[in-house]
Amino acid sequence: MSKIFRNSALLLALLLSLSSLLLACGDATSTSAPAKAAATTASTTSASTTSVSPTTAAASTISAVTTASATSAVSATTSAVTTAATGTTSAATGSATTAANGPLTKLTLAMDWVPNTNHTGIYVALQKGWYRDAGIDLQILPYADGAIPDVLVGQGKADLGISGEDGVATYRAAGQPVTSIGAIIQHNTSGFAYLKDSGINRPRDLAGKRYAGFGAAYEEPVIAAVIKKDGGTDTKIQNITTNVGGYQAVAAKQADFVWIFAGWDGIQAKLDNVNLGMFFLKDSGIPDFYTPVIITNDATVTAKAAALKAFMAATSKGYDYAIANPKDAADILMAANPKGTFSNPELVYESQAYLSPRYKEDAPKWGQQTLEAWTGYPKFLFDNGVLQNSEGKPLSKELDYNKLFTNIFLP
Repeated sequence: MSKIFRNSALLLALLLSLSSLLLACGDATSTSAPAKAAATTASTTSASTTSVSPTTAAASTISAVTTASATSAVSATTSAVTTAATGTTSAATGSATTAANGPLTKLTLAMDWVPNTNHTGIYVALQKGWYRDAGIDLQILPYADGAIPDVLVGQGKADLGISGEDGVATYRAAGQPVTSIGAIIQHNTSGFAYLKDSGINRPRDLAGKRYAGFGAAYEEPVIAAVIKKDGGTDTKIQNITTNVGGYQAVAAKQADFVWIFAGWDGIQAKLDNVNLGMFFLKDSGIPDFYTPVIITNDATVTAKAAALKAFMAATSKGYDYAIANPKDAADILMAANPKGTFSNPELVYESQAYLSPRYKEDAPKWGQQTLEAWTGYPKFLFDNGVLQNSEGKPLSKELDYNKLFTNIFLP
């Protein structure tokens, strides 16, 4: 989920302006994926092989923007695109550019974090040749620190990206024409983790505690809402910086609680014998929201409709396979990436076993999205003054929630 805004207003505006300038100067994309991520937006989100942020890549990369400078963030984003020229993962093998019935259509996908079980269905479809069979040459842009999938997609530097509902709402508010075309997971699997022997027993006990934050503008409003929902009146917390991330900050007792994904950090903590308790957002008064999601550009929706339809058909097939075959899908994910990407296969197997039944949980099919889910959390962000326009000022009018997503490309 999956780290937006530390001091963000003016810097985000500068980033968007500079990204536009980059686009005007020419497309650096050659041909060319969290963990949360990202960021996922740090997803998100959406998980890293060591630690996951609760927001996928949009979140993690916006934090990079605001803690460094807008100029360096744009440079990092451009670098990520350039890196794709040599670090591409492609659906087509070798130099093949044609399918049995004609040329392949190239689509680029910007990842939110390093490869993880949020992305399994994509790698399954890639390895089994289902994109190629659908006439798609999928080029995966490897994640790079500071790269923002929503900006790459919004500026036309990538056709597709992995983000989160929070990222889509945030960047849409700031003028980026990004739209979600499929939910990778149906329900939010993130929440606030703490040591079970810490004396924290219920959400209102978080008041006054040390929180290992990651610099997003929505963190404290979310924490305050969770405390209030449990009857707490004092919503102040100590938002601190630690020298380790994820649940490790709590395990090292540098912080009292942290925001993590249960499907990655939660499992890693269990494997490390760290006894965590967890308050899930969706059970704590926060509107349930999708993270991670697959995004595209509004212009791409029109210009490459047939290719997007073919891409989503193959992707859906990949996630359906992962739902039915968790262990085999985990093996495919690990085999599809360079040796050393996953240091602990047991983590991948257990994470996949956790996520596979959640990919389309309570939905008629994988990827399905609802207006209700795309209204609750973005409205929460708006009501708390988190959403800002391209000038860094809080929105004065709610977003058109219907424009944040579409299901038209699902098979």
